[in-house]
Amino acid sequence: MRIAWLELRRRPSRFVTATAILALLATLLMLLGGLLDGLLSGSTSAVAAQRGDLLVFSSTAEKSFVRSRIPPVQRATVAQVPGVAEVGGIGVAQLAARVPGKGPRDLADVALFGYELAPKGVPSPPGPGEAYADSSLERKGVRTGVTIEVGPARTPVKIVGTVNGLSYSDQGTLWSSADTWRMTINANLPEAGVGPGVFQALVVRVDPGADATAVAGRIDRATGGATESLTVSNAVDAIPGVSQQRSTFNQIIGVTVVIAVVVVALFFALLTVERTVLYGVLKALGATSGTLFGGVVLQGVVVTAIATAVGAGIALLLAAVIPPGTIPYTLLASRVLSSSLFLLFAAIFGCVFSLRRVLRIDPASAIGGGQ
Repeated sequence: MRIAWLELRRRPSRFVTATAILALLATLLMLLGGLLDGLLSGSTSAVAAQRGDLLVFSSTAEKSFVRSRIPPVQRATVAQVPGVAEVGGIGVAQLAARVPGKGPRDLADVALFGYELAPKGVPSPPGPGEAYADSSLERKGVRTGVTIEVGPARTPVKIVGTVNGLSYSDQGTLWSSADTWRMTINANLPEAGVGPGVFQALVVRVDPGADATAVAGRIDRATGGATESLTVSNAVDAIPGVSQQRSTFNQIIGVTVVIAVVVVALFFALLTVERTVLYGVLKALGATSGTLFGGVVLQGVVVTAIATAVGAGIALLLAAVIPPGTIPYTLLASRVLSSSLFLLFAAIFGCVFSLRRVLRIDPASAIGGGQ
């Protein structure tokens, strides 16, 4: 171990190539993770923010807000199910909005939510004709105090405050009362209009300690199969494109980790070949194969740690300089940590390939071959 550490300190140039390649891989890994998190946040954050345990759709809606309709009778049935603590209606209308001061073709794509139970980061429902706007819409001129015209019917909606980090299907969100949402969707999308008391879905909070999955089953049985109840996480996954995005990026991330394993394995395999005589001498002096392999692992971990730090620095710098709303890039602390752990695993696993060569070194043959 001591010799391995001294080599790192006195001959750092020997490890520059591996460190540079791993730093590039670390940067790529975190960039991919940031893009994935940014894409998922842009598509799902409005749904993930719901302060409930379940989302209830109509059974024929295929887990889609647009196709779902929950009438007041079904809502009353859901509210009476054992384990249900609170029920709130929710609906969304995806429309374009005209913003004062912008050209007639410079429209802002918005997702107008009508809600009863306030999601995380959203105040109680505002007054009639009012809404809170997600901060991502500020680049389109949608800010507090402005009255925008939503949809082809140009329904006026006054912005009375802002919320942060809530998007739906890559659109900035507006959060209004149920009556404002119902009025807006009926005026602009008559074919998708809803009657009094009708919502597209229900947000359900279960009793403390209750099993949400069990409550979901009871809800669907109570409504005679007219509803499909999902946990919030399952409802997030059901949003079109989410599962495909996650699967594609995770496959790319997995390939990147495999490449890191190969890089570490090849680098330290070559180093082991170069050190055959040295290892032979050390074994002749009493060093065990485990001690020698521990030195290899130490060097692999140190090199990977330095490369990971460089990659994280580059990824954080990009997160700071990329203008909001241009590229869906969100670098989370959990993503940096998971990427670092993946690379650490790659370093240790890659070093394992050198173990067999270290174990097979015979002191006499190695020293004699080096003469």
